Amino acid sequence: MQQEVEAVLFDVDDTLCRYRRSGAELLDASFERTGVEPFITVEEYHDRYPEFVDSSDSMVDLRERCFAAIADEKGYDPATGREIAQIYADERDHGNVEPLPGVDRALSALSEWPLGVVTNGAPSMQRRKLEALGLAESFDVVVHAGYDAPAKPSPEPFEAALSTLDVRPERTVHVGNSLGSDVAGARAAGVGSVWVPDTDEPAEPEPDYTVSSLSDLPSLLGVE
Repeated sequence: MQQEVEAVLFDVDDTLCRYRRSGAELLDASFERTGVEPFITVEEYHDRYPEFVDSSDSMVDLRERCFAAIADEKGYDPATGREIAQIYADERDHGNVEPLPGVDRALSALSEWPLGVVTNGAPSMQRRKLEALGLAESFDVVVHAGYDAPAKPSPEPFEAALSTLDVRPERTVHVGNSLGSDVAGARAAGVGSVWVPDTDEPAEPEPDYTVSSLSDLPSLLGVE
């Protein structure tokens, strides 16, 4: 690694952990419970969700507005979209998550470093995940982007974490799976980016570093 790193920030979803039940499974269950022919895919939901991010709303409210809009655009009653979103929320258990490979090794190796989380997600939802993983006390700061600050890729949540940790952006890296949120946001804040890919698509924007799993992070940072 070319730069000397003193602190590390992490994304949560699909970086530290993933749900044991996928979003696609939850959507299938939601449509099955209502008896409505499926008209929303999980890819469509993920693509459209950022349009509805508002710090004044809960995750449930955001999803309801998103599903209602998709329903309306496809000729369905928006109330049906809201009902699907409500059942989706009922089906989802935010504590039912599993750590991704290498999480324990990486955090153990970096336990003496200033560590933070910058995550797009509601505070209650993300806290539940960290608690379920046994990581609630592993970080010196947790910034809930979209709530404590604008959502990633805005530089503001990264800057909030840097301020709390009292570290310089050029001495910090952010680790995440999303090119559009994590890599682009880190770059906007002047923070180095470490990409943990969950796609075979070309890397754009290009991250500073790429690791196949968090198991490789300690060696990348020169910590064994």
